[in-house]
Parts: sequence; C-alpha cells; structure tokens
Amino acid sequence: MASLRVHPDRLEIHLTKAERTISLRKEDLVVARENIRSVTITDDPWIWIRGIRAPGLEVPLLLAVGTWKFHGGKDFLAIKRRRPAVVIDLVDEDFSRVLLTTNHAPDLIASLKL
Repeated sequence: MASLRVHPDRLEIHLTKAERTISLRKEDLVVARENIRSVTITDDPWIWIRGIRAPGLEVPLLLAVGTWKFHGGKDFLAIKRRRPAVVIDLVDEDFSRVLLTTNHAPDLIASLKL
C-alpha cells in the first residue's frame, strides 16, 4: 500500500516496489499542495475508475495499479480490494486524479487542511 507524506508545499506518494513495477514508474508521485483541488473519502474506489488502463494492471475488484487514460487526461490508481480510499482531484499536474487505498484518509484530509 502506498504511503503518503504531507509537507508544507507538497504531497509525496511513495509507492511500494511492486506498485512501481506494475505501473512502470521509476519515481514516486509528488504533487504540489496548491494543485490539490479536493480530497474525497470513498468506501468503494472501484466506481471512480474511468478510462482505459495504459500502462498498469487491473484484476477487477482485487487490484488496480497504474495509469488510466480517458478523453480529458489521465488518472493514477493504486487501489486494493474494497478498502477505503481517497480520491485526490488535481489541477495543473500530470494526472487529473489520484485514487489511493489508505487507512489514514481522515488524517490526510486533516493534515492538508482542505
């Protein structure tokens, strides 16, 4: 499961080695805090998936890791099973949205002060 670190100017999303391998990413994701539009907690992250996987891996209702491209841009996903997740809407970033499974969603929102 990806780990999140909140800094005064950025949000760092540290992927596990397996997540980096599956998503074909060499680096972790770093998002400027000023580019975070909103953060939503969801119990069912699977309903938030849009577009087609490219590159990444999806086993429906079990695992989705990688980039999903859609008509308006692309999203990054790192979700597992039917666990609680956060949906981070972004502006002026490589990704339009980041979906992550995390057990610390309320703490993330509190630390981002959104």
